[in-house]
Amino acid sequence: MAKIATDRTTIDLFAQEKRPGRPKTNPLPREEQLKLNKRNQIRRDRSKGLKRIEFKVSDELYTALSEEAGKADMTRSAYIEHILTQVLTR
Repeated sequence: MAKIATDRTTIDLFAQEKRPGRPKTNPLPREEQLKLNKRNQIRRDRSKGLKRIEFKVSDELYTALSEEAGKADMTRSAYIEHILTQVLTR
């Protein structure tokens, strides 16, 4: 019987896996956890009506945005959304 990394319901297949240190709280490997968490985050954002936009900026612009967002007591993401809203409503 083949063993699949994401299948942790069959305990007898994993009885020999002894690992030192603190026991894992999540049976999935880290890579699978990250995929699942990202999928859940996207679902939460969609249910809130949010869309994802990604873009690359220079280090100077990134630093400036972070500083201005801090002064405005906002997250960088909220600050960028605020700027874009202002520009588009002109």
